[in-house]
Amino acid sequence: MISIKEHRRSFRHQRIRKGMAGNAERPRLCLHRSINNLNAQIIDDVSGKIILGKSTLAKDVRAKIKTGGNVQAAAILGEAVASEAKKKGILKVCFDRGGYLYHGRIKAFADAARKAGLEF
Repeated sequence: MISIKEHRRSFRHQRIRKGMAGNAERPRLCLHRSINNLNAQIIDDVSGKIILGKSTLAKDVRAKIKTGGNVQAAAILGEAVASEAKKKGILKVCFDRGGYLYHGRIKAFADAARKAGLEF
């Protein structure tokens, strides 16, 4: 059963997504937060393809962190996603925070991705 908090977050995410769509020039950087981990995907909504997906469970990220559910892990994931995106030629994205508040892990991820070279 879905909690009320998750249900409300889902509605917030739908409301945000109405005005946002990623394309080939500026794909959408989507985040999903769980208690123990953070997942990020870069998505081209026009073609319906996931260009890049990274999580705190990835081996290269996991080697640098102790646990995946904290601010430090989010910052390391932000740097990793930005570097992988730059390798694929993606410099600009639209940031989809997934209905989560721009606070804590979400803010740490975004700041680290911007610092590593992504523009949004």
